[in-house]
Amino acid sequence: MEVKELGHLVLYVRNVDRSAAFYRDALGWRQITGPGAPGAGERTGGFPAAAFSAPNGRTHHELLLIEVGEGAQGLPQGRHIGLYHFGIKVGDTDDELRAAVTHLQEHDVRFVGASDHTVTHSLYILDPDGNEIEVYVDVPDVDWRSDPTLFAAPARPLSL
Repeated sequence: MEVKELGHLVLYVRNVDRSAAFYRDALGWRQITGPGAPGAGERTGGFPAAAFSAPNGRTHHELLLIEVGEGAQGLPQGRHIGLYHFGIKVGDTDDELRAAVTHLQEHDVRFVGASDHTVTHSLYILDPDGNEIEVYVDVPDVDWRSDPTLFAAPARPLSL
């Protein structure tokens, strides 16, 4: 078997309306089903959920949010097994990353970090349920294909 690409991500969320608004309005995903989607019902697959794809329409869905209720157990703090974060690329220049910062600030998104990873410049934010998301740009002229060790370079503070 050969993996061709990462297909989609599914997240449990406390409140699908709140989370759908975050992923749609703050992060710019195209909502295709669920509450708030144009012409869509309130449910996806018979349960409270919302599906999204990137604006480029690469695939049928790249993100699915499934509501589990306000009483759901929160994410453990500190080091733990499971998802650490997922990344979304927003461009190839620091100007695009600065524009993302401005947009995210306008939506009161919580920032938890920023790093220069040599191959990427990355911001770290939290969604309404505390899932960490890396918002990044690829650094131009870094040839990681010819030198894969660049991917493992130590992280440095990011200055935008």
